[in-house]
Amino acid sequence: MRCPFCGEAETQVKDSRPSEDGAAIRRRRLCPECGGRFTTFERVQLRELTILKRSGRRVPFDREKLVRSITVATRKRPVDPERIERMVNGIVRQLESLGETELASHVVGEMVMKSLKSLDDVAYVRYASVYRDFRQTEDFARFLSEEGLGEEDGRDHEAPELDPSPGRAA
Repeated sequence: MRCPFCGEAETQVKDSRPSEDGAAIRRRRLCPECGGRFTTFERVQLRELTILKRSGRRVPFDREKLVRSITVATRKRPVDPERIERMVNGIVRQLESLGETELASHVVGEMVMKSLKSLDDVAYVRYASVYRDFRQTEDFARFLSEEGLGEEDGRDHEAPELDPSPGRAA
């Protein structure tokens, strides 16, 4: 493994242990050239996956991109990072078990949507807003209505009336 600090080709493994519920091996490494320490993860990969984008472009599946998009959706939400990691592992296993080496991007998007819906409603809506390309507030309202989200007690929640005159307390 190449050192990320100095580029030395040979690094030493100082510690290895199972990680992510045994789905990966975490290795602590040391560079003999610069003394830098870093961590790598080794995972089983059943097959090389290619994602077919809406534009027709083909790109290699990037697990880290999947992690980043889910992390953005769950930012500042009460979701344990370990649950996110388990969710990503589950999605990757599902994708690999489909038996296809080339998958349409919407297959991945729908799997993420389904997983986020059971994880956190706010993260689900955040992800949907990007994935489904919401352009206006009406897009959010329509989506929330279709999904049955936003009206827990069955009545409309209106914003309080604000007094437009300056300097007066409402």
